[in-house]
Amino acid sequence: MSSNVGLSTPRGSGTSGYVQRNLSHLRARDAIAPYPTDLDSIKHRARQPDAAILAHDRARAVEVQVFELRDRLEDEEVDEDEIDAQTAALRRRLTAEMEGAKKTAAAASGRGLKAHQVHERAAAKIEESERLRKALGIREDYEEGAHWRRGEERLREGVAAGEGGKGGKEGR
Repeated sequence: MSSNVGLSTPRGSGTSGYVQRNLSHLRARDAIAPYPTDLDSIKHRARQPDAAILAHDRARAVEVQVFELRDRLEDEEVDEDEIDAQTAALRRRLTAEMEGAKKTAAAASGRGLKAHQVHERAAAKIEESERLRKALGIREDYEEGAHWRRGEERLREGVAAGEGGKGGKEGR
């Protein structure tokens, strides 16, 4: 063994004496700060749902119901033209309902959504935040911490005005 690593001799140890490097060990990275330094990245922004994905999921739900109807009618051995007519009518009705409602009760409340439905959950969270903002009477242009900044600005203006007026009296 070289440079005092591992066993001095593998005799009696039941091993070959081969020393391996621990590949799962994570080394500390000094170059990366553990927290963000700019305030814009710290502010919470709600994840914006992708409208295309939401529309795709709604259209997919319609197609699932249409396919279930088609499958049931084929099992009942209904004529192909009648199947096409019924599925087209169901598709039109469900699409019209989808355009009218745009949301289900589960998506509106955020309950009943699965973990993989991130866009639906994001849309529900934004809707919930909007309802809460309206209920509490918070303006849309409200910025967190603005009250404290206005107080600090007034204090600075007061100190600046006070220093300007004191300049002549301090010399006496």
